[in-house]
Order: sequence, then structure tokens, then C-alpha cells
Amino acid sequence: MEPAQTNIANLVEEDEAPFRAAPHNIEAEQALLGAILVNNDASDRVSGFLQSKHFFDPLHGRIYEAAIKLISAGKRASPITLKTFFEHEEPLSADLTVPQYLGRLAANATTVINAEDYGRTVYDLAIRRDLIFIGEDMVNLAYDAPIDAPPSTQIEDAEQRLFELAETGKYGSGFEAFTSALTDAIDMAANAYNRDGGLSGIATGFKDLDFRMGGLQPSDLVIIAGRPSMGKTAFATNIAFHVAQAYKVEHRSDGTEHTVDGAVVGFFSLEMSAEQLATRILSEQAEIPSEMIRRGKIEKEEFDKLVYASQRLENIPLYIDQTGGITVAQLAARARRLKRQKGLGLIIVDYLQLLTGSTRRAAEGRVQEITEITTRLKALAKELNVPIIALSQLSRQVEQRDDKRPQLADLRESGSIEQDADVVMFVFRQEYYLERQKRDEKDPKFSEWQQMMDDAFGKAEIIIAKQRHGPTGTVDLQFQGEITRFCDLADDKRLPERME
Repeated sequence: MEPAQTNIANLVEEDEAPFRAAPHNIEAEQALLGAILVNNDASDRVSGFLQSKHFFDPLHGRIYEAAIKLISAGKRASPITLKTFFEHEEPLSADLTVPQYLGRLAANATTVINAEDYGRTVYDLAIRRDLIFIGEDMVNLAYDAPIDAPPSTQIEDAEQRLFELAETGKYGSGFEAFTSALTDAIDMAANAYNRDGGLSGIATGFKDLDFRMGGLQPSDLVIIAGRPSMGKTAFATNIAFHVAQAYKVEHRSDGTEHTVDGAVVGFFSLEMSAEQLATRILSEQAEIPSEMIRRGKIEKEEFDKLVYASQRLENIPLYIDQTGGITVAQLAARARRLKRQKGLGLIIVDYLQLLTGSTRRAAEGRVQEITEITTRLKALAKELNVPIIALSQLSRQVEQRDDKRPQLADLRESGSIEQDADVVMFVFRQEYYLERQKRDEKDPKFSEWQQMMDDAFGKAEIIIAKQRHGPTGTVDLQFQGEITRFCDLADDKRLPERME
């Protein structure tokens, strides 16, 4: 029948179709190896990004690896010195051994000037082959996926592999001339001089805190720590809102955009849902307790305030990822994607201890895993050139002291957190502890307790325990617990009335 003849014809055509080889360029590989064998200085131009695995021909990869090892050891790599390592290799043909092939590579070498171009060609083709392998794995796994492997898992795996490939696809800037770094420092100072408030970094929205820190600095890892109920999530949420609300860009004549103020914020909420975070921000802006919003105990006037506040919040560039239990590698991949798509300027992680590291580090213990997490967060901050705020828990030893104010030693797995962080801040509210020590009016110390309670009411301390770029110290803020809002401390006459 006709359909059967068509199928047979298709099969014949497929058999006669040329074989599609993976992308490669043997001539470029030969030219690069020849240049290195003739002049070992050529290796300096490619060794920063090119590895033996990037060569399509396995023999070329082994030759490159042997040559680089010799050069790194301070020895000369030439057909003669490499001969020892390839004497027992299988001949390439009846009349061509590998040592003879090394001689031909050197004899046919052109110039070392193009060595870097050859290296980048070899590298780029290797990345294209990796893309093909990832695509083939995706197809095969989609066809033969086990019943207990949902598509979402495959998507996450493929996404992670692609972003890891994108990360390794960066050659790295290498050394930078001091004059270039000096220019960047002057530009930063000029921006601080011209910007309202005189900040070199991103304004947190808290004047006293910004004054001490100069704002949130690019590439910094900022740790905000505190015991439960101190309000560290509320504090981070307030910063996220302030930064996103202040976001402003200017369009330059060359078609690029320049951030004038604020930033696009990526909030990784590993504990709370996106809806809970949105309710907190809505409560803060509408000045209606979140508890009343959730229970629907609001009047029409208050509902109108909610609608108005939501309209103002609609267009702020705040993006929330509420996936729980993600790895630090997944977080990095998603941050890179948001950076490319939306121009990410600030990352907030709530909180550090809910992230997971690699399986190998996890097997070594929690301390080693936290070390890996903080190290990779700091590396991500430098890579994306954005500040990262990571919330952290404190150990229970705080509760054993008379003075409950946190110290650096109170950080859980403190060694790596304290070491990798550029800034460590503690959120502390004396009012919380005093409420738990409430005394009866007949108690002789009631008046003393009452005085301390009045002094602490509605106040919070942000203790800057470590800062690479500036002084340490304490910043006092006002805290309105019913609407989870921190704000600059007002004069005594303007403090909120205490609710009994």
C-alpha cells in the first residue's frame, strides 16, 4: 500500500543521510597545540579557561594536559620532552607514531599570536557539545522516565545543569589593572556624593542604619541574626519593600539602563509562603494588623485602605521564591536567571539554616555544610555584584545569660558565618524578654519592672557586630509588632501610644 512505500522510502533516505558529527575543529586543536609546543608562553593565554576535557580528540586532550603539567613545573614542553609520555601510545597509522605526530604539530605551527583565538574556538565548541549532551539526556529521560520521577524534577535537574554550564562558561576576568580598580572606587565615591543621603550603596530605608553602613554594598554578604520572635524576618521584609519601592532607572542615550536608586529584589522565602510575606507587607503599608486581615475582621474603611495599598504595591519589582528546602546551587541558578531577566540588584534569603549544600558536604556534618553554603553565597554576591542578605538563627545559649543581647559567638555554626560575612547584624528587642518576666503589682520590684518596660516599649536594637567597611555599634529603631513594621526611631513625643 502507498503508506508502506512512503515509510520505506523515508528509511532509505535516512540511511543515505550524512552522519552528523558533534561540533569540533581538529585544525584549531592542532594549531593551538603546535603553538604551545613551539613557544610555551602561548599556554599562558589559554590555561586560565581551557582544560584537557575541552578537546574533541582525546589524544589532543592528553597532549595538552601533559604539556601544561610540564610548564607548570617550570620545565619546557616540546616534542622531545613529551616523547617520554607517549612512547607506548598506539600508533595513529602504519607510518605515524604519536611522538612523530608531536613533531609534525610543532613543525606545522604558525604563530602564537592567534593562540588565544584557537583556544576560545576549542572551548566554545566543547560547550556546544555539552549542550547537545544535556539535550540528549533530557530527551532520553523524558522518554524513559521512571514512574516516581515527576516532570518537575527533570525540569529542575536540566535547569541546574544548564546554569552550571553557563557558570563555567565564563572565562573570568583574571587580573585587573590597579588603575581600573581606582577608577571604579572614584566612581563609587562620586555616586555617593551626588546621591541624596550620600550613600554609596543601596539605601535600606532606615536613615541611622544607612548612615553607619553607607547602604548595602555590592558583592557584600550581610547576615541578619536573632532569636525567634525578635523580628528578623519583619526587618528583612521591611528592607525588601523599601529597596523595591525606591527602584528607579534612567535610560541612557546608548540604549542601556542605569539604576539611579533602589533595586530589583529577589526574596527567597524558605520558611514562609509568598502569601504570608505579601500579607505582612500589605499590613505594614495599610497599617492594619495582619491578624485582622487574615480573619476578615475589618471595616469597609479599612478594606478600602487595603485596596489602595495593594494598588501601590502592584508594580514594585519584588520577586518571591517560596520553594522550601532548595540547595544553594539551585538558589544560585535561580538568582542568575532573575539577574538576566529582570536586572536583579538585591537578594534576601530567609533563612540560612534552611538551605542545603552538596550531598558530600552534608555527609561530613552540618558545620561543613553551612561552611559550603556561606562560601557559595559570598561567591554568588561577588559574581552577580549584588548584596545578599541572609537571615540566620542564633544558638540557645543567649537565653542562659542575664544580658540577652547577642554576640558573634552566638551564631549557630558561627565559624564560617562570621568569617564569610562582610556585615553581621543582630535584631534585639528587650521588650520581648521583659514581657516574659512580668511581675504582679504587689511585687516589690513591680515599679522597677514597669519603668524598664516603659523604656523598652516599641523599641528595637540593630546591633552591628561586624562590618568590614565601617564601624560597629547599635542603631535604635521603632518596632510596631501588630503591623510588623520597623522604622526610624521617633522623638519621645511621637512614639506610639502603648496598647494595654
